[in-house]
Formats: sequence, C-alpha cells, structure tokens
Amino acid sequence: MKKELLIASALTASFGLANVAEAAANVSYSGSVTRGVTQDDVGGLAAGHTNVATAELSFAIDQTSDSGTKWSTSLSVVDEGTAEGDSGGLTLTFTDGSTLDLIEAGSAFGGAIASIPAAGGSQGITNTSTNNAPGDLDWADASDAVGFDWGSAADFGGVDGLTVGLSAAFGNDTYATGSAGAETTYSAGLTYATDAGDTAVTVGLGMISATSDNNVALNDQGASVAVSISAVTGNLTLGAGYSNGEGISAKSPAVEIDNVSWTEAGAKYVSGDMTMTVSGGAGKASDGALAAVGANTDETRNVSASIAYTIADGVSATIGYTDVENSDEGTSIPGNSGSSWYIGATVSF
Repeated sequence: MKKELLIASALTASFGLANVAEAAANVSYSGSVTRGVTQDDVGGLAAGHTNVATAELSFAIDQTSDSGTKWSTSLSVVDEGTAEGDSGGLTLTFTDGSTLDLIEAGSAFGGAIASIPAAGGSQGITNTSTNNAPGDLDWADASDAVGFDWGSAADFGGVDGLTVGLSAAFGNDTYATGSAGAETTYSAGLTYATDAGDTAVTVGLGMISATSDNNVALNDQGASVAVSISAVTGNLTLGAGYSNGEGISAKSPAVEIDNVSWTEAGAKYVSGDMTMTVSGGAGKASDGALAAVGANTDETRNVSASIAYTIADGVSATIGYTDVENSDEGTSIPGNSGSSWYIGATVSF
C-alpha cells in the first residue's frame, strides 16, 4: 500500500494535479502479460516458430473539481527489453456528460467507428513497405498532437441514442524535403444506437479532412468518409464497415495514394467461457510519387479466426489463425503472403 501511495503522489505531481487537492487524485492501474508461440507459412515455406512476449502497464489519473468537472489523464508503459512510456492527453468531463479532450486528443472521425468484432491472437504476416493499401477503417486519421476533440452527451439534440463529435488539430512544424504530415485537420462523427426488437444496433459515420504540409503534393494528407454498423443479439455480435478517400502515405519518402478503400466485417459468439470470432478485411490504393496521380494498385486482404477461453479470472488462452494475401503494383508478393497461427495465454490485472 505504501508503494502505491508513493506512485500515486509522484504521478499526480508530474501531471500538475497535486494542487487540485492534496494527495486526493484517484489513481488506478491495469495491465497484461502475454506469452505465446506463432508460426508463419510464407510463400509456401514454413518460417519456423517465433516466441511472442508482450507486457503492458497503464495508469489512469482523475480528479473532480468543486464545480463537478472531472479532469483525467493517463500514462502507458510497455517494457519488453526496452522501456517505452506514452503519456495521454487531458480529458474534461462536464456535468452534462459531454467531454473535451485536449492535447493528443484523437479525432471525432476515429471515435465514431462502431465496434466490429476482430479475431484475437498475435499471429500476422508483415506487408512490404512499398504496399500502400490501407489496413483499417481510420487509415486517414492524421493529425498533430495540438488540438481538441469534443464529444456530446448521449441523446444529443433530444434524439434518443444519438451522440456527435467535433475535433480539430493544428500546426505540424516538422516538414522535411520528401516528407509529408498533417498540417490542419478537421473531423466530425456521429453514432446512433437503437434497439430493433431483441437486437441492439449501433451505426457510426465519420468524416475527416487533413491538409498536408508538403507544398507540391496533389492530395490532402487525408480525406475520407467511413461508415460502420454493429448488431448485438444475445451472445452473437455482427459488424461491418467501409471507408474510402485519398491521401498521402506517412512513409518516407511519402507517396500520393488515390482511390483508397477499406472494407471489413466480423462476427463473434460467446458460449460460457469460450469466445469464437471470425473476421476479414480488404483494402486497396493506387499509389504514385509526390505531385503525381496514383496509377499502380496495391492490395491487401486477410481472413482470421480465433478461439479464446477464460481459464480463470484474469487468465485467458487464445488460439488464432490468419490468412493474408498482398500484392504490390498489381503483382502478388509471395514473400509477404501466406498463413500464420498463434497459441498463447494472457494474464490481465
């Protein structure tokens, strides 16, 4: 207990919350340790077994002022051979239920994506660095850390189940020749939750526009619209989503990406202590050098499945499988395509 009090005092002081109320900030922590084995079968040749070892630890810190406004932030630590720390932004939660994220705020675009089931496990096959096909719905979510993200309380505007969000970020000052980054970003999103008989349905819609700090680029850093939906009925959850647009890759050297799209779907079924999930996604983009229209198509697709079993409170075992196919400039990449399986356990606290 003494160690926890010392940690709490140090963390609250480092985030400038000590003067809110002496030693009164609430500090909680959570984390996990995962150990397992994975094997990739790439290009028809087994690549051997690989040890999987990850560990995460995060702290959440919050305090409520006399006016009822809640101030909160966080700190995440990952330590596997090397130590890495990542402090979160600052979140204000007002008495009406609305929130305002400041600094490293994220975006209303990404926050409006409905929860789509995705298979678990640590299996996976890396893509080639020249393949610029997207890998998720919020591929265009690019912004500087200086910004805000406001989210309404539930039932916005008197509409049951509706929440909306607005966000903006400003000022990327890291431009270098051949690179590209987000300069000014605006995004909006909404989610609508309703019940259709015995099924709970959530629909998400988000849009984002991020200008680029590269003055020769034809595209914005990211411009996209994403729509998603999830439905929960009993122990079964179904979900799907689609996004499209154009942008600039975050790689170096940066390249233009046109006709970008990503589609994904997933299903999850819970039976007692066992959770079975299947999911898949497909993305494509036409890429080209800066100041040139993308003409060559890169593609990626994956199909995954997993079974997770709760062994004890906080302890779970997972078996996962993924099949991946990647193509660059319209040509299949055998060295970055194939199947992968994983078996391991996670201890959470």
